[in-house]
Amino acid sequence: MTYHLSLGSNLGRPRSNLAKAARLLGRSGVEIIRASSVYRTEPVDRPDQPWFLNQVLEVRAALDPPPLLRLVLSIEAEMGRVRTGPKGPRTIDVDILLSGRLIVETADLTIPHPKMTKRNFVLVPLAEIAPEAVHPVLKMSIRELLQVCRDGSKVVKVP
Repeated sequence: MTYHLSLGSNLGRPRSNLAKAARLLGRSGVEIIRASSVYRTEPVDRPDQPWFLNQVLEVRAALDPPPLLRLVLSIEAEMGRVRTGPKGPRTIDVDILLSGRLIVETADLTIPHPKMTKRNFVLVPLAEIAPEAVHPVLKMSIRELLQVCRDGSKVVKVP
């Protein structure tokens, strides 16, 4: 199954944290097909914290969404993520954005990610690697969603 994952970090060594999360996914049998550039992004909702580095990965995994969620949560825990409150600083955050045209709604997981259409830090790197991917609920491409997104937060490609 193909997925798009969003990675973010603003504690410790954020660029190394993104790379380590990708390595741990690979070691767990998740094949990375494409990776976006890394972007320096302004914190959304809680501006009183360091800016983030964000990246989107297109991956292939022989896992259904619930086991993939358990895997990414275990990677976050292994990397020392501590949930101190909503939208707070973190060593790593891994979100499942899309799984093709699959729609999942459970108590623990919603795919497509419910806030992805309102976040430049997700849409900009996702549009870099999958501009024609279609949001299965809204029936719009990622390129179109980025064009209509009202998020004014800054997203800058890191050289």
